[in-house]
Amino acid sequence: METAPLLSSHPHAPKQDRDQFPSILAGKKILLATESWGPVNGVSRTTRSLVEYLRANGAELILVAPHFKGDIAQPMTDWERRLPGCALPYNPDLTVVYPFHIKDIYRKSFQPDLIYLASPASLGFQMLLQIRQLRSPPPVLLNFQTDLSAYSEIMLPSPLDQFGVWLLATVQGFLFRSIAIHTIFYPCAAIRNYLERAGAPADRLFSLGRGVDTALFTPTKRDDAFRRAIAPNGEIILICVCRIAPEKGFEFLAQVAVRLAADKLPFKLLVVGGNRNPVVENRVKRLFDSVSHHVVFTGFLTGDALARAYALADLFLHCSITETFGLVVLEAMASGLPVIARDQGGPSDIIRHGQTGYLVPPKDIEQFLALTRRVAKDTVQRKALAAAAREYADDTTWEKINRRAAWQMASALSHTDQESHGPRLQARPGFFASASERIRLWLAMGIVYLMWLIAVVPLIVHGHRFVPRMLQSLRNQFQQPRTLPN
Repeated sequence: METAPLLSSHPHAPKQDRDQFPSILAGKKILLATESWGPVNGVSRTTRSLVEYLRANGAELILVAPHFKGDIAQPMTDWERRLPGCALPYNPDLTVVYPFHIKDIYRKSFQPDLIYLASPASLGFQMLLQIRQLRSPPPVLLNFQTDLSAYSEIMLPSPLDQFGVWLLATVQGFLFRSIAIHTIFYPCAAIRNYLERAGAPADRLFSLGRGVDTALFTPTKRDDAFRRAIAPNGEIILICVCRIAPEKGFEFLAQVAVRLAADKLPFKLLVVGGNRNPVVENRVKRLFDSVSHHVVFTGFLTGDALARAYALADLFLHCSITETFGLVVLEAMASGLPVIARDQGGPSDIIRHGQTGYLVPPKDIEQFLALTRRVAKDTVQRKALAAAAREYADDTTWEKINRRAAWQMASALSHTDQESHGPRLQARPGFFASASERIRLWLAMGIVYLMWLIAVVPLIVHGHRFVPRMLQSLRNQFQQPRTLPN
């Protein structure tokens, strides 16, 4: 199993300088576009940390993100720009952005020296397409944080699942080969393999892990009174932290809970997270109906409340197989928790098997159960795993991760300055050249919108369960006993 390093030396800076913020970024105009800003998820937390780091060190930054349903309670700052779109019914925190023109964004902010795309999807894809049409575009860095193809494979019915995987890989491979792209950050070995298969240039791939706030997430946040309220009879406390959604492995987790209850293991399962669509959340909760006395749903938690939830538990169970990194795994380890996870995606690179936790083949529920029982019952082993997990997390601070990203931005600017000192946007001469550029731009945009229509609309419809509910309603109508008229 390949293990991607969390940190490495930047090749173009002396060692003493690599420990500092790169001075070339001070005063530079950075346009940062993200698919998620505000909702409680790993992408928004990772992006927020980088934004705060760049702004604190003097970079001039404008953030572009979609509107989402929680915007009303989140006042915008003067450096944020929001774009309208269609919220996904099964996850209203995510929005498919309506068509826009990049020059309109420039007009409302500035002409950037550098563009950073966080977890590019509907917003990022449109920007990449339009950046390809610019004669002298600014350098682009993108952070591949969301594995859309894995979501498609899990959520779409066959044969749409494989079609969705193929289509997304085709679109991503095409967009990521743009000459404007300087760096594609990837979080784990599995994602690097996917990007290479999709056709992303290998020489632009750059490993970038995630950081964790070890002052917030720490075993010292353990609250014994809170623990007694959750487990009044001294039960072992298992915890899972993630958005409540079908693709997060809750069917697998529910089977684990049912089997542990059948084995008479005294446990409580704390599920931290929620979904702004109550239909989706309730559907997941019903999976645990038969063991409801063992399960506690807390809803969304952030900050100190989230840190206390981690710290009161004994063991972290991670059942999702769609995580490109798995920030919650790192937060759990910082909180002094051993982790048992399915061996796929980001957690495979974080967990040291047998030292900080265990990795289990994705479909091997028997081994997952056996390890959960063993660690739950063995206090000595659990403490040893917990100490090693905390030690690992101590070396993965946000300061180190963000500094590494900043130095890669500095490299992109240095490379661009060496190639050209001209303006970023140059008008093509002549009417016919201008008309040709516009035609090519709108054709390219039309292709991507068509692809989104083909790939995303089935995902929305299937995720919303509109068609299944409609068919069930029709079946019920025809199956109901009919009384004959008198």
